[in-house]
Amino acid sequence: MKLLGALLFIVTTTWIGFEWSHRLTTRPKHIRQVKSALQILEAEILYSQSPLKEAFAMIAKQMPDPTRSFFAHLNMDLQQEHSNLVPVWAKNISNFKKQSCLGNNEIEIMLQFGRTLGRHDFYQQQKQIQLALGHLDRELEEARDEQIRYSKMVKSLGILFGLFIVLLLM
Repeated sequence: MKLLGALLFIVTTTWIGFEWSHRLTTRPKHIRQVKSALQILEAEILYSQSPLKEAFAMIAKQMPDPTRSFFAHLNMDLQQEHSNLVPVWAKNISNFKKQSCLGNNEIEIMLQFGRTLGRHDFYQQQKQIQLALGHLDRELEEARDEQIRYSKMVKSLGILFGLFIVLLLM
């Protein structure tokens, strides 16, 4: 019975380590998706001069999940509520945070960007998008560094931590 409990504990800590490593690996991918979505938004606003609802729908068609669901929900909420964009954006950002592997810094960048969205003329809006993209570039570099530095280590730590605790308890 002790052996089964020890094996279960080691498997659990190993799974936690692999899950943490997966989040480290997925974070840069999700940041790149958000950057691509903002670039599409910029093109829709500047060149197509589409309203935000249509721009969100176009982004949702072109992006993979979880970014697709974020912009699809934005589009649906704006069409149903006909309300101010800022609270709808903030509500959907909190849902997006749960679905994605984005960190707090990326979420804060998106929240700040959402506060300026739709409040300026085309050229000021382009500057706001470029500012958000610049911040996301910085976060992407940091996420890549963390992935390279910690991904393998976290997997190993999960296994080693489980073995260490089991050995201590035996």
